[in-house]
Amino acid sequence: MLVTEKAPAKLNLSLDTPMRYFDGSPRWDMVMASADLADYVTVETHLHPSTIKVYTDSGFLPNDQRNLAYQAAHILHSRFHQREGVTIHIRKHIPVAAGLGGGSSDAAAVLRALNQIWRLDLSMKELATLALTIDSDVPYCIYGQLAHVTGHGEKIELLPTPPHDWVVIAKQQTSVSTPQILRQINYETLHHLDNHQLIASLKAGDWARAVRYMGNVLEPITMRTHPEIRQLKTKMAKLGADVAQMSGTGPTVFAICHTESRARRIQNSICGFCRDVHVVTLL
Repeated sequence: MLVTEKAPAKLNLSLDTPMRYFDGSPRWDMVMASADLADYVTVETHLHPSTIKVYTDSGFLPNDQRNLAYQAAHILHSRFHQREGVTIHIRKHIPVAAGLGGGSSDAAAVLRALNQIWRLDLSMKELATLALTIDSDVPYCIYGQLAHVTGHGEKIELLPTPPHDWVVIAKQQTSVSTPQILRQINYETLHHLDNHQLIASLKAGDWARAVRYMGNVLEPITMRTHPEIRQLKTKMAKLGADVAQMSGTGPTVFAICHTESRARRIQNSICGFCRDVHVVTLL
């Protein structure tokens, strides 16, 4: 049986971390959304037992146990004692190592596909629980819709669908190490966000008010070594974005615009020095 799943990019409309757990990992407090920039993941089962194969059209991704899509297939294969092998084909559109959760979304797509193929009848919540063993973003990517995400990433409160606004997503040719950024967090000096106001605004459907509370507390850390991220964010804001900020630990910066014309103006103004630019909508 063969199933193809859409794996959309995630955006951190709000990213905060109130503390570290005893194991050193951050406790998250985030509002996450998905954008219509997506990979497409085709999952097929076959009669070669215990084999998992991953193929991608990107030369930057591993196709072995390091690939999160491979790990997702392995978890369901071993947990539910499946005899069939699995072949995964990933068509990449989400930039790699960009803070957009491409690998996590691919893994979530594999979990959803195999749940259907093997008729496991797992709920979204059950899939999200399994997903946390792969990466902290995978539980959110199981749902792929606007949500308040807390804890290690496993506590997910779905929020009302956002307006059909436009998003400019721009990744510069900069590499950011997520573990390195997370190690630099100083909780004594961290400037926290007011996510309660953001969530209240989103629940009330007041998008104009909501954008005032969006933010990413990791921006100052990443920008210390990558000032070009600040420059891109500032340029987007000057060009009329409702909000412009970094997603995840970077380096991607996104701008939300109420109209397509404004989004296209931003795209045209930055594409000369930022090659990887996409104009899409929020899902």
